[in-house]
Amino acid sequence: MTTSSATTTAAVPTSALTATESELRSQPETWRRALEVLPEVSSRLPRPGERVLVVGCGTSWFMAMAYAALREAAGHGVTDAVTATEVSPAREYDRIVALSRSGTTTEITALLRATSTPSVLITAVGEGPAAAEASTEIVLDFADETSVVQTRFATTALVLLRASLGEDLSAAIADAEQVLSSEPADELVTAEQVTFLGTGWTKGLADEAALKMREATQSWTEAYYAMEYRHGPIAIAEPGRVVHVFGGAPEGLQDQVAATGADWVASEADPLAQLVAVHLWAVRRAALRGMDPDSPRHLTRAVHLEP
Repeated sequence: MTTSSATTTAAVPTSALTATESELRSQPETWRRALEVLPEVSSRLPRPGERVLVVGCGTSWFMAMAYAALREAAGHGVTDAVTATEVSPAREYDRIVALSRSGTTTEITALLRATSTPSVLITAVGEGPAAAEASTEIVLDFADETSVVQTRFATTALVLLRASLGEDLSAAIADAEQVLSSEPADELVTAEQVTFLGTGWTKGLADEAALKMREATQSWTEAYYAMEYRHGPIAIAEPGRVVHVFGGAPEGLQDQVAATGADWVASEADPLAQLVAVHLWAVRRAALRGMDPDSPRHLTRAVHLEP
């Protein structure tokens, strides 16, 4: 299968949805609301020319990676994205942006407590432990979730940050609505293994897509920079497996994947809308494997470490 969308025209199920599916389907609306609140909160976000550190854990780290790459590409200044426990003491910044859905993540709270650098926390739950250590916070409570597996908070935070760089997100919202109007192809739902690829800011999305598939379905998934895929990882490609690329693909890669017999998935939709399609794909794959995406094993909604 070589496809530009990897969807079918099957009707959207009308039976009771899992919490995860209900929340992921609300993303076009939460994205619109993020655009509405941007004028009120833009002064709390990094200014052009500032050296910025963006931190998060898990999904939030991958959204940080995407924003950091976009901010530098837009010419707004040096921007590093690091998971909260790996911040280098040798680097200095003008501002820290911290992402935490719950506002309670232990590593984020500890990092903010230990720094004197001005910081902004982007969260779904206000006035939590991390907020007490931050200079200011932006609360996207309309994007909060009951699900363990993050979908709408992460993408809504990234929409806010993309818009703060001057991007027009109207096409992305329309693309997300389009992908949610169809169903993932059977070949995707039943695939033995999936590899996600990205370039620049979409590498963070590839990492996040792989994480979603692991969390919700306990599947073998990997993520790489698209140009790195030929430097070894392509060895696992074979019939019954899938290579999904976010954004543009390096010249010749599609043909090389086709030669392995693996399925190639690409799309002209906004890469963030492609991630929404992966959210739905993961829910369908979980159902096929007899799993409940609302209750993934070994996971909790937020990570709290003992002092």
